[in-house]
Amino acid sequence: MEQHRWTILPLLSALVILSSLPMKCEVLDKTKNIGATTVHYKVVLPKNYDASKTYPGILAFGGGPQTMNVVDNVIDRNFRDEAEKRGYIVVVPAAPNGQLFFEGGERIFPEFLKQILADYKIQDNKFHIAGPSNGGISAFHVASLNPEYFLSITAFPGYLWEETPAHIQAISKMCISMFVGELDPMGWQPLMQKQASEFRAKGMTATYTVEKGQPHRLDTLAGPNAGRLFDLFEQAKHGCGK
Repeated sequence: MEQHRWTILPLLSALVILSSLPMKCEVLDKTKNIGATTVHYKVVLPKNYDASKTYPGILAFGGGPQTMNVVDNVIDRNFRDEAEKRGYIVVVPAAPNGQLFFEGGERIFPEFLKQILADYKIQDNKFHIAGPSNGGISAFHVASLNPEYFLSITAFPGYLWEETPAHIQAISKMCISMFVGELDPMGWQPLMQKQASEFRAKGMTATYTVEKGQPHRLDTLAGPNAGRLFDLFEQAKHGCGK
């Protein structure tokens, strides 16, 4: 009996510790068929999610190859904790058939968005769109092709690679935030600065921020600093913070 008592006590202690830990928001692993294309994606739901309620929404993209591993990484680094705190739904798809979202993967839109809006109540049926590196380029590209679905674009870093008058006009009413590292070895700083200046010259709301001491991957917008991204999403609900 004494032996069993000493076995049970540590288990009870572990259960008490686990029950006292804060609950994380739910992350769902999902798929949708868009025509002949299967799209793998993840959805971050707020803590105590209520399907009858409306929530602000974010469509986010990972960088690099935009695989599911990258999806997991960008959720953990940039979105999950703040989505839980502030009550956001975040949707992050992986590149379908390995095609980046500015190299053919964008074909899943707008049908993918329509299906997400059928599954979840998103405020005003509009998303914030965001991502780092290839995810930032994807955010600009997808928003420019489907402007009716987006309030803001946040690229950290990223830029509009198809810089035509039609694409610029399509995003002209959105709140645009562009971030790049001071030490970014990719050399994106001049292009992003030039674009932001051109956007502002056209009367658009666009900011360009150089993150001091940062390389291409911005730690100043990740982890405990990810709140900066969500502050921008909050501002965009009220006219880009004006």
